[in-house]
Amino acid sequence: MTLDRRVADWLESGVVALSGFVPPGRAATRARRWSRELERRSTAWGHPVRIDGAQLLGERAALTGATGQGSVSVGRACRLLPCADGWVAVSLPRASDLELVEALIEGPAPEPWNAVREWAAAIPGVAIVERARLLGLAIARVGEGSQSLLLPSHVSAGTRAPTLVVDFSSLWAGPLCSSLLGLAGARVVKVETVGRPDGARRGEPRFYELLHAGHESFTFDPRLAGDRERLAALVSSADVVIEGSRPRALAGWGLSAVDEVARGAVWLSITGYGRSYGDRIGFGDDVAAAAGLVGWQGDEPVFVGDAIADPLTGLAGAVAVMRALDGGRGRLIDLAMASVVASTLDGSPCASAAGLTALAPRART
Repeated sequence: MTLDRRVADWLESGVVALSGFVPPGRAATRARRWSRELERRSTAWGHPVRIDGAQLLGERAALTGATGQGSVSVGRACRLLPCADGWVAVSLPRASDLELVEALIEGPAPEPWNAVREWAAAIPGVAIVERARLLGLAIARVGEGSQSLLLPSHVSAGTRAPTLVVDFSSLWAGPLCSSLLGLAGARVVKVETVGRPDGARRGEPRFYELLHAGHESFTFDPRLAGDRERLAALVSSADVVIEGSRPRALAGWGLSAVDEVARGAVWLSITGYGRSYGDRIGFGDDVAAAAGLVGWQGDEPVFVGDAIADPLTGLAGAVAVMRALDGGRGRLIDLAMASVVASTLDGSPCASAAGLTALAPRART
């Protein structure tokens, strides 16, 4: 039997083995297309990067050994819960998120997940999302949609390879982007604050090392004038800056994306929903659900991958940065994870993988 290219790419990505579903859309196919572009551009820079973009979508699961549990995400921190008018994806990955559940539901929560489930069942999705936004919690309505994806225009591969990438990002999408740029020859410096280290340090150590291998690390205290000065000097010498912070937080550190772009740097901002929605929190699983990347068992949604919005956005971000550099000028790239996922959804449906051969997730070696 000859498989449709979309289905074949999903089966070879490792994602299908996590849930037993062929997801909707063409994220695996799009990831492979972006990885081929990454190879062309990095080859022109003198450091070819040869990876399978589809394989990146299941890479973390390959190292953790985790699989999907229907309405519970592969990473176990996000759940799909019914609300008064549909479904919501609720992420509570941090201890501080669990502590905010009582404020979210305005009542006691001896068992946080049960409390959220009971509360959400009677509340419209829009109201749940708005309350979560005010509290800094990552909750989305399943299939709520997203704005259009805007990447820098496609230009011919050039030779303006980055010398220095300064990476303020955390978790998966931003670090994957900087990892790919590092493989393409850039020096990468990871920046964290003393009060807020990368949360991924608490996860699978092999995955963290995979994303940060060969990178330098700098931890600074934004309360210290000397640290702020050293940080400003570092950023002012960067060809590329990657961040996922609220603009006002960066301004508090004395950093301005506009100023850095004006001098010719490429500034990549990765957020759940875009810089104009900077106060709305989003992680890979809930953002993917917001865009509509879920499967369905009857009338109930299920997860179809491991936080796919993260690796897909990391790869898209690397391509976006490469295009901007090859275009020969500074650029502010506002990359919303929800938009990246939505751009891969073309109406092709989710389907059972019964009877199909799906490869297990694989990690780069």
